[in-house]
Amino acid sequence: MQRIFVRLLPIFAAAILTACSGAQKEEAGGPIVLAAASLQESLEEAADAWAKEGHPRPVLSFAATSALARQVQQGAPADLFISADEEWMDTLEDEKLIEPGTRRTLLGNSLVLIKPAASDARFDLADRPGLLVALSKGPLALADPEAVPAGKYAKAALASLGLWGDVEGKIVQAENVRAALALVERGEAALGVVYGSDAMASDKVRIIATFPADSHPPILYPIGQIKASTNPEAAAFREFLASGAAMTIFERHGFTPPGAN
Repeated sequence: MQRIFVRLLPIFAAAILTACSGAQKEEAGGPIVLAAASLQESLEEAADAWAKEGHPRPVLSFAATSALARQVQQGAPADLFISADEEWMDTLEDEKLIEPGTRRTLLGNSLVLIKPAASDARFDLADRPGLLVALSKGPLALADPEAVPAGKYAKAALASLGLWGDVEGKIVQAENVRAALALVERGEAALGVVYGSDAMASDKVRIIATFPADSHPPILYPIGQIKASTNPEAAAFREFLASGAAMTIFERHGFTPPGAN
């Protein structure tokens, strides 16, 4: 009996270690992800797919990239940061808040001019009179053009097309791109500038025109692991988001592979 016990001891030990490892993984929970507001539906779906593979579901927090970056600067507990532009990621890297070697460009996007679904506005980006007629019925909604990536892209595109001077006094600023989308959805703005993926997420708006890719800096979404992260799932989830399976989800929601636009 003693010999049998000795032989089984390694098996019992392995079982105990496996159980403890699983308990620690569950206790750790999923990584906390700070993500640009435009990623909401797609990242929720990607997190669900990751959880179905047996991993703890990530905890997702969405807001304007600028607001999230400031949270990282202030030491908010988080594991991954997904920015809607490279500038804010550059800032955090310069401040040594991103783990070296973990940054990669995850996605691309397009920039579109939208209207409420019930609006009869029809014009193209070269039709300045048509734009002004539409704006006589309400303001142009866009995210803060001085801080939020979607607003900065919008200002650059409108300026490139010679339209910024026409619309500058007719703008209603929103805290993030989804807030700008909501203003157009509710009819509180006659027009709005959002990402193509945002327009796809709503049946209450229609796209009037897509801004030329060369009218604004490339819309890129870099991801990086926050240096203070200790979650054992963070690196694996970051790799999953760059996988073909995740890209299929993102493309279904209107995003593109980086560099495709």
